[in-house]
Amino acid sequence: MILALAAVALAGCGGGGSEKSASTSTPTPTATATTESSAASGGGGEVVKLAADASALKFDPSKLTAKAGKVTLQMANPSGLPHAVSIEGNGVDVDGNTVGKGGTSTASADLKAGTYDFYCPVDGHRAAGMVGKLTVK
Repeated sequence: MILALAAVALAGCGGGGSEKSASTSTPTPTATATTESSAASGGGGEVVKLAADASALKFDPSKLTAKAGKVTLQMANPSGLPHAVSIEGNGVDVDGNTVGKGGTSTASADLKAGTYDFYCPVDGHRAAGMVGKLTVK
């Protein structure tokens, strides 16, 4: 009986292995940092930041300006609904990735001077008013 208890006690000491596996999960922040770095190092051009409204189907702000050339719209999503950002007009039609709360959707295109729409391509969101104007000079 004492031998069985000693075996159980020694098996409990094996918990140190799970501490090591917990420390193995630490690369997650590194992966996140890499993702942020690669998104930030888009290779020139202008990054224009905006956000989905947390309580309505609209963007904040809904009017943007950028210089002609490579333009990246970077939309933060604080809403509980999934959202994305897309650019359309003058022969351009680019969709960003759909993201949930806390995510960031990006859409990039080489834009000439003119007016473009940016909108949320999630079903029904554009029709509900989640659209804005991008003026490129």
